[in-house]
Amino acid sequence: MNAHVRIGDNRIFSLKQAVLLYQEGSRAFATLHEVKCRRHEAPYLCAGQSVTMGFLETLAAGLGANIAAEVLPDHVLARTPELIAWWSRAQRRLMFFGDGSADRKKLNGKMYPHPALLFMIHGRELFVRALANDCRPAADTPLKNAPYWNTDAHGRICLGSMRVPEEVSVGSLSGWEKAYFASEFTHPSGAVRLTTHPAGFLGLWSSLAGRKQNFPLNFLADSKQTLQEFLERRGEG
Repeated sequence: MNAHVRIGDNRIFSLKQAVLLYQEGSRAFATLHEVKCRRHEAPYLCAGQSVTMGFLETLAAGLGANIAAEVLPDHVLARTPELIAWWSRAQRRLMFFGDGSADRKKLNGKMYPHPALLFMIHGRELFVRALANDCRPAADTPLKNAPYWNTDAHGRICLGSMRVPEEVSVGSLSGWEKAYFASEFTHPSGAVRLTTHPAGFLGLWSSLAGRKQNFPLNFLADSKQTLQEFLERRGEG
Protein backbone atom coordinates (compact mmCIF):
# COMPACT_ATOMS: atom_id res chain seq x y z
CA MET A 1 0.00 0.00 0.00
CA ASN A 2 1.32 3.43 -0.90
CA ALA A 3 0.97 6.22 1.66
CA HIS A 4 1.16 9.76 0.37
CA VAL A 5 -0.26 13.23 0.89
CA ARG A 6 -1.28 15.61 -1.89
CA ILE A 7 -0.81 19.32 -1.11
CA GLY A 8 -1.97 21.66 -3.86
CA ASP A 9 -2.14 20.55 -7.46
CA ASN A 10 1.44 19.72 -8.41
CA ARG A 11 3.13 18.04 -5.45
CA ILE A 12 2.83 14.57 -3.96
CA PHE A 13 4.58 13.88 -0.64
CA SER A 14 5.30 10.22 0.06
CA LEU A 15 5.71 8.76 3.54
CA LYS A 16 9.43 8.08 4.06
CA GLN A 17 10.28 8.46 7.75
CA ALA A 18 8.53 8.67 11.11
CA VAL A 19 9.56 10.28 14.39
CA LEU A 20 8.45 8.65 17.65
CA LEU A 21 8.50 10.81 20.76
CA TYR A 22 8.92 9.17 24.19
CA GLN A 23 8.18 11.15 27.33
CA GLU A 24 8.20 10.65 31.08
CA GLY A 25 7.38 13.74 33.09
CA SER A 26 9.57 16.58 31.83
CA ARG A 27 12.10 14.25 30.16
CA ALA A 28 11.76 13.20 26.53
CA PHE A 29 13.68 11.68 23.64
CA ALA A 30 12.88 10.90 20.02
CA THR A 31 13.77 8.16 17.53
CA LEU A 32 13.77 8.27 13.75
CA HIS A 33 12.42 5.29 11.77
CA GLU A 34 12.52 4.48 8.08
CA VAL A 35 9.10 3.59 6.66
CA LYS A 36 8.85 0.56 4.41
CA CYS A 37 5.87 -0.07 2.15
CA ARG A 38 4.63 -3.47 1.02
CA ARG A 39 2.30 -4.11 -1.86
CA HIS A 40 -1.32 -4.37 -0.69
CA GLU A 41 -0.25 -4.09 2.98
CA ALA A 42 0.10 -1.32 5.51
CA PRO A 43 3.47 0.46 5.82
CA TYR A 44 5.70 -0.58 8.72
CA LEU A 45 8.50 1.03 10.70
CA CYS A 46 12.09 -0.17 10.64
CA ALA A 47 14.35 -0.11 13.70
CA GLY A 48 14.85 3.38 15.08
CA GLN A 49 17.88 5.54 15.58
CA SER A 50 18.46 8.65 17.66
CA VAL A 51 17.28 11.92 16.17
CA THR A 52 20.21 14.19 15.25
CA MET A 53 20.45 17.96 15.11
CA GLY A 54 21.13 17.69 11.39
CA PHE A 55 17.81 15.92 10.86
CA LEU A 56 15.96 18.52 12.94
CA GLU A 57 17.51 21.35 10.93
CA THR A 58 16.50 19.68 7.67
CA LEU A 59 12.99 19.08 9.00
CA ALA A 60 12.62 22.68 10.16
CA ALA A 61 13.74 23.95 6.75
CA GLY A 62 11.30 21.64 4.99
CA LEU A 63 8.45 22.84 7.18
CA GLY A 64 9.20 26.43 6.30
CA ALA A 65 10.78 27.49 9.60
CA ASN A 66 13.67 29.12 7.73
CA ILE A 67 12.94 32.82 7.23
CA ALA A 68 14.43 34.90 4.47
CA ALA A 69 16.66 37.72 5.70
CA GLU A 70 14.67 40.89 6.32
CA VAL A 71 15.78 44.37 7.33
CA LEU A 72 13.71 45.13 10.42
CA PRO A 73 12.34 48.68 10.68
CA ASP A 74 12.22 50.54 14.01
CA HIS A 75 8.61 49.64 14.76
CA VAL A 76 9.31 45.87 14.74
CA LEU A 77 10.05 44.66 18.26
CA ALA A 78 10.64 40.92 17.88
CA ARG A 79 10.88 38.32 15.11
CA THR A 80 11.12 34.52 15.35
CA PRO A 81 9.99 31.71 13.03
CA GLU A 82 6.74 31.60 15.03
CA LEU A 83 5.91 35.23 15.76
CA ILE A 84 6.42 38.85 14.88
CA ALA A 85 5.62 41.80 17.14
CA TRP A 86 5.48 45.52 16.40
CA TRP A 87 4.19 48.75 17.90
CA SER A 88 2.13 51.59 16.43
CA ARG A 89 2.07 55.21 17.59
CA ALA A 90 -0.96 56.89 19.17
CA GLN A 91 -3.20 58.27 16.43
CA ARG A 92 -6.76 58.92 15.32
CA ARG A 93 -8.47 55.97 13.63
CA LEU A 94 -11.86 55.06 12.21
CA MET A 95 -13.87 52.56 14.26
CA PHE A 96 -16.83 50.40 13.28
CA PHE A 97 -19.35 48.86 15.66
CA GLY A 98 -21.65 45.99 14.76
CA ASP A 99 -25.01 44.41 15.73
CA GLY A 100 -27.22 47.37 14.76
CA SER A 101 -28.29 48.48 18.26
CA ALA A 102 -29.01 52.19 18.68
CA ASP A 103 -26.14 52.92 21.09
CA ARG A 104 -23.64 51.44 18.64
CA LYS A 105 -25.09 53.06 15.53
CA LYS A 106 -24.26 56.44 17.07
CA LEU A 107 -20.61 55.40 17.37
CA ASN A 108 -20.20 53.61 14.05
CA GLY A 109 -17.85 54.95 11.37
CA LYS A 110 -16.44 57.88 13.35
CA MET A 111 -12.89 58.98 14.07
CA TYR A 112 -11.46 58.36 17.54
CA PRO A 113 -8.16 59.01 19.30
CA HIS A 114 -6.32 55.77 20.13
CA PRO A 115 -3.38 55.00 22.41
CA ALA A 116 -0.10 53.59 21.17
CA LEU A 117 -0.60 49.88 20.48
CA LEU A 118 1.44 46.71 20.49
CA PHE A 119 0.53 43.97 18.00
CA MET A 120 1.77 40.40 17.78
CA ILE A 121 1.10 37.66 15.22
CA HIS A 122 1.72 34.12 16.46
CA GLY A 123 1.05 31.56 13.77
CA ARG A 124 -2.09 33.00 12.19
CA GLU A 125 -3.43 34.52 15.43
CA LEU A 126 -3.39 38.28 16.03
CA PHE A 127 -2.91 39.81 19.48
CA VAL A 128 -3.02 43.41 20.73
CA ARG A 129 -2.07 45.34 23.88
CA ALA A 130 -2.02 49.06 24.62
CA LEU A 131 0.94 51.19 25.70
CA ALA A 132 0.85 53.92 28.33
CA ASN A 133 3.54 55.91 26.52
CA ASP A 134 3.81 56.86 22.86
CA CYS A 135 7.32 55.46 22.40
CA ARG A 136 9.03 52.17 21.56
CA PRO A 137 8.62 49.80 24.53
CA ALA A 138 11.46 47.90 26.20
CA ALA A 139 11.38 44.30 27.41
CA ASP A 140 10.34 45.38 30.93
CA THR A 141 7.68 47.91 29.81
CA PRO A 142 4.33 47.22 31.55
CA LEU A 143 1.51 46.70 29.07
CA LYS A 144 -2.14 47.72 29.24
CA ASN A 145 -5.23 45.90 28.01
CA ALA A 146 -6.26 47.10 24.58
CA PRO A 147 -9.63 48.89 25.06
CA TYR A 148 -11.43 46.98 22.32
CA TRP A 149 -14.19 44.43 22.02
CA ASN A 150 -13.41 41.15 20.22
CA THR A 151 -10.23 40.89 22.35
CA ASP A 152 -9.80 38.48 25.28
CA ALA A 153 -7.79 38.70 28.50
CA HIS A 154 -4.65 37.40 26.76
CA GLY A 155 -4.89 40.04 24.02
CA ARG A 156 -6.07 37.47 21.46
CA ILE A 157 -8.31 38.97 18.77
CA CYS A 158 -11.35 37.13 17.44
CA LEU A 159 -10.64 37.40 13.72
CA GLY A 160 -14.11 36.31 12.62
CA SER A 161 -14.51 37.33 8.98
CA MET A 162 -11.62 39.83 9.13
CA ARG A 163 -9.74 39.94 5.83
CA VAL A 164 -6.14 39.60 6.96
CA PRO A 165 -3.14 39.28 4.61
CA GLU A 166 -2.15 35.83 3.39
CA GLU A 167 1.46 36.20 4.53
CA VAL A 168 3.14 37.09 7.80
CA SER A 169 6.12 39.30 7.05
CA VAL A 170 7.47 42.74 7.83
CA GLY A 171 5.90 44.02 4.63
CA SER A 172 2.43 42.74 5.57
CA LEU A 173 2.20 44.26 9.07
CA SER A 174 0.37 47.42 8.00
CA GLY A 175 -2.14 45.19 6.22
CA TRP A 176 -2.84 43.23 9.42
CA GLU A 177 -3.25 46.48 11.36
CA LYS A 178 -5.58 47.98 8.75
CA ALA A 179 -7.64 44.78 8.62
CA TYR A 180 -8.15 44.97 12.38
CA PHE A 181 -9.54 48.50 12.32
CA ALA A 182 -11.54 47.89 9.16
CA SER A 183 -13.48 45.15 11.00
CA GLU A 184 -16.43 45.68 13.35
CA PHE A 185 -16.19 45.62 17.14
CA THR A 186 -19.19 43.47 18.02
CA HIS A 187 -18.87 41.89 21.48
CA PRO A 188 -16.76 41.46 24.61
CA SER A 189 -14.60 38.31 24.62
CA GLY A 190 -14.68 36.68 28.04
CA ALA A 191 -13.90 38.15 31.44
CA VAL A 192 -11.47 40.98 30.76
CA ARG A 193 -11.39 44.57 31.99
CA LEU A 194 -11.10 46.64 28.83
CA THR A 195 -11.11 50.06 30.46
CA THR A 196 -11.32 51.78 33.83
CA HIS A 197 -13.81 54.34 32.46
CA PRO A 198 -16.72 54.60 34.94
CA ALA A 199 -19.26 54.06 32.13
CA GLY A 200 -17.40 51.08 30.69
CA PHE A 201 -16.48 50.32 27.08
CA LEU A 202 -19.35 52.13 25.35
CA GLY A 203 -19.07 55.05 27.74
CA LEU A 204 -15.38 55.43 26.90
CA TRP A 205 -15.85 55.50 23.15
CA SER A 206 -18.98 57.65 23.37
CA SER A 207 -16.91 60.28 25.17
CA LEU A 208 -14.24 60.18 22.45
CA ALA A 209 -16.34 60.09 19.26
CA GLY A 210 -15.14 62.76 16.85
CA ARG A 211 -12.81 64.32 19.43
CA LYS A 212 -9.31 65.51 18.52
CA GLN A 213 -7.71 65.28 21.96
CA ASN A 214 -5.30 62.49 22.87
CA PHE A 215 -6.63 59.22 24.21
CA PRO A 216 -7.10 59.50 28.03
CA LEU A 217 -4.43 57.09 29.24
CA ASN A 218 -5.85 57.00 32.77
CA PHE A 219 -8.69 54.86 31.39
CA LEU A 220 -6.35 52.05 30.28
CA ALA A 221 -6.60 48.88 32.40
CA ASP A 222 -3.46 47.09 33.55
CA SER A 223 -2.71 43.79 31.76
CA LYS A 224 -0.29 42.69 34.53
CA GLN A 225 2.26 41.78 31.87
CA THR A 226 5.49 43.22 30.59
CA LEU A 227 6.42 43.11 26.92
CA GLN A 228 8.79 40.20 27.59
CA GLU A 229 6.08 38.21 29.38
CA PHE A 230 3.59 38.91 26.62
CA LEU A 231 5.98 37.58 23.97
CA GLU A 232 6.94 34.53 26.01
CA ARG A 233 3.38 33.49 26.88
CA ARG A 234 2.12 33.95 23.33
CA GLY A 235 -1.53 34.05 24.25
CA GLU A 236 -1.32 31.54 27.10
CA GLY A 237 -2.40 32.28 30.65
